[in-house]
Amino acid sequence: MNVAILGATGAVGREMMKILAERSFPVEELRLLASPRSAGQKLLWQGRELTVQPAEDSAFEGMDIVLGAAENDIAKRFAPAIVKTGAVFVDNSSAFRMDPNVPPEINPEDVRRHKGIIANPNCTTIVSLVAINVLNQDSPIQSIIASSYQAVSGAGASGPRELMEEVELLREGKP
Repeated sequence: MNVAILGATGAVGREMMKILAERSFPVEELRLLASPRSAGQKLLWQGRELTVQPAEDSAFEGMDIVLGAAENDIAKRFAPAIVKTGAVFVDNSSAFRMDPNVPPEINPEDVRRHKGIIANPNCTTIVSLVAINVLNQDSPIQSIIASSYQAVSGAGASGPRELMEEVELLREGKP
């Protein structure tokens, strides 16, 4: 398979590279894509040095799978170009998670109905569901109530700013 990683120089992209190697995924070509400022970097993968290419619409030509390890805006920006080439975009951002036309990666039977994009559930959800699935196979689960608490920094720069504004309103006694 010809595989591209969109956002290859970030922590998630590098982890994707590591997992492809660990799982002996049948990669014929691995194309590393990132922002223009990261283009030209050299990354080592399975004993080979690969050059990071700039992410642009034409970079997805010839790919079978594109693994998304980029921010929402980048995922939304390149999704049409990826789909147009015939590649399947497995997106790790939250850009398509709530889109009813985009199946989540966690349900294998749903993945078959993709239209070029598959959404990866968030990190807490996917890790929890993988473990829950094993338990469910042994003893069927009737129901689960789950809560997760994640850092406000996960919302980007606007998250902490909004939190501080709310804290200030509470200090002032305003609703």
